[in-house]
Amino acid sequence: MAEYDLTQKLIPHLDRHLAIPLLNHLSDIAIFPAEQLAKAQYDLVKGPTWSTMSSSSTSRPRRTVRVWSQELRDEATGQYKSLQEKAQPVMKVIEDPEAVAKLRSGIDKEKNLDLLRSEYNISLDEINALYHFGHYQYTLGQYAEAANFLYHFMIFSPSVDLNISAHWGKLASNILTGEWDAALTEVKDLRDAIDNPHGTALAKPLTQLQARTWLLHWSLFVFFNLGEGQGCQGLLEMFLSPAYLNTIQTSCPHLLRYLVAAAIISRRAPKPAGTRSSRDHVRDLVRIVQMEEYQYSDPVTGFLKDLFVDFDFERAQQRLSVADSVVRSDFFLSGFADEFVENARWLVSEVFCRIHQRIDISDLSKTLNLSNEDGEKWIVNLIRDSRMGVDAKIDLKSNMLHITRPHTTPTATLIETTRGLAFRSQAIQYAMQSSESQPRTGGERGERGERGGRGGRGGRGGRTGGPGGRGQQQQGQGESAPPAVAAVQTEAA
Repeated sequence: MAEYDLTQKLIPHLDRHLAIPLLNHLSDIAIFPAEQLAKAQYDLVKGPTWSTMSSSSTSRPRRTVRVWSQELRDEATGQYKSLQEKAQPVMKVIEDPEAVAKLRSGIDKEKNLDLLRSEYNISLDEINALYHFGHYQYTLGQYAEAANFLYHFMIFSPSVDLNISAHWGKLASNILTGEWDAALTEVKDLRDAIDNPHGTALAKPLTQLQARTWLLHWSLFVFFNLGEGQGCQGLLEMFLSPAYLNTIQTSCPHLLRYLVAAAIISRRAPKPAGTRSSRDHVRDLVRIVQMEEYQYSDPVTGFLKDLFVDFDFERAQQRLSVADSVVRSDFFLSGFADEFVENARWLVSEVFCRIHQRIDISDLSKTLNLSNEDGEKWIVNLIRDSRMGVDAKIDLKSNMLHITRPHTTPTATLIETTRGLAFRSQAIQYAMQSSESQPRTGGERGERGERGGRGGRGGRGGRTGGPGGRGQQQQGQGESAPPAVAAVQTEAA
């Protein structure tokens, strides 16, 4: 499975703190030599300062190395205390519930700044110190404290660029602490900031492309920890949007694996109201996978192509067995391996039943990588699924499955299309008659006639306001239809 591992392609687009769990996962599944993983973990966690110290002290005695390590600790402790002192005035305000409530009540950040200057004597530099202290907390691994400081910094700070950076830090902190709902909120906020740069540094096309690439990779942690329902649906909605799909095709085609896997995993999950069906997602992905095959292909994407493009069930069977192992060794997909295989078999069954009328149960069980007994149980459950849209019967003597598809005649199609047309016509007629039969006063008639005169008709009634005006009988061209008629017409349309 080492040839299908995406860790080396994912890490360049992740923060080093987010990359550590991926390397720990590789250590658990042991698909790479332990020595290589140990070196990769060391290279990942060492900072630039430690890299300089270790390279300059390789020839020193062991006692001297301890002195260098103590100096590093002292330097880190001093920097921590310095940042804490600078952020202390703002931290006191944060700890005061009345002050926090007073600041949160104002939506305008300029008013919050004026309030901080006037009542608490806090400057903008001290607010920025809160950002730097939260960032340093993150580097030390204090992710919960970092998320808290960055959250309050975004309430006070008017700097757009620093706020975007704080959003990235808070997203990483929420991911590493397992706060998935808060992390999903940060993904949405960052997506809005990237898609609507408003003159910030993200307005440059290349910078915007890089930011979208990073957000796609970071969001994998969030979506695959929200479950197959909300998480996979959210991933499909974001990844298949035109801007982010273009980003995948341009800079990170390896993310097609997660896009295809999410579509398959959520195949039978309940869909929220107003979302597209899984069949639409699969149809779009088949076209995209076929288009991007020259850039990226693996057993997961290849399974979709074999099934819906080539209709090669034997090759799809082989791909599915390999894709099962790939999914189980993937960091993000390993928790959905059973759902992936189950829904992939449903896809094979649906396609198989659409193009065959008589199916040997043994052959179908072999195609699904099931035993004959398990295959029979599977087919029984398949027949019960009403979404197949076919009538199926099992012949136990010949061990065959007979598929009957309802054929819609042109007459039935015409009847279904025109169903309810007579009722809607009667409703429109009734609404028009009700509108015409409503009594009108002379002033109303005169007003209607004058409005009609502006459209070129009904002017006489407008001038006199009497019952003989033409505006009483016919409305001007500039006047719209009665509300009741318009409502029925809208419903009919």
